[in-house]
Amino acid sequence: MFAVSLAPAQESATQQQLDKISGQIQDLLEAQSRQNVRIQEMERKLAELTEKVNAPVVNESASREDLRKLAEKMQEMDRKRQEDRDLMLQQIEKLAKVAAATPPPAAVHHPVRNDDPPADKDNAPKDATPQKGYEYEVQEGDNLGLILKAYHAKGVKVTKRQIIDANPKINPDVLIPGKKIFIPDAAAK
Repeated sequence: MFAVSLAPAQESATQQQLDKISGQIQDLLEAQSRQNVRIQEMERKLAELTEKVNAPVVNESASREDLRKLAEKMQEMDRKRQEDRDLMLQQIEKLAKVAAATPPPAAVHHPVRNDDPPADKDNAPKDATPQKGYEYEVQEGDNLGLILKAYHAKGVKVTKRQIIDANPKINPDVLIPGKKIFIPDAAAK
């Protein structure tokens, strides 16, 4: 009888060991499954890296041809910049010559009244009838605008056109100091 009672106890211990081994086998299978997933992930990453390493390299740096083209463009830009600079200098020189030829504005001079027509035949009025007006000697820095303003301040009603018409030989843009011009005064009696 003792032998019979040992068999179920032994069988129970064996069953426990089998259950334990079965649990361990199950744990090992799950671990193996996780390892397989990790291995597959690593294989995928390795394949990506291998593909990147073996892929043709796109050279982001400039080739000799690119550098040559860039150098040509820079030379062209520099040439155009130099041409622009030279042109500006020429224009400045022209402006300086014009400015040197045009005297700076000076103080307003007081006109001298003269009822006789000008003695200078070159500056005589166009029409044959003598005009009443003023003889004015151009001073350094004078221009028609300043002279006109001075005469207007004295009450002489004269226009720029009337002065130009009365002095056909003058250049209204460049008055020569010392030259006498005639300022007509239609109101003078």
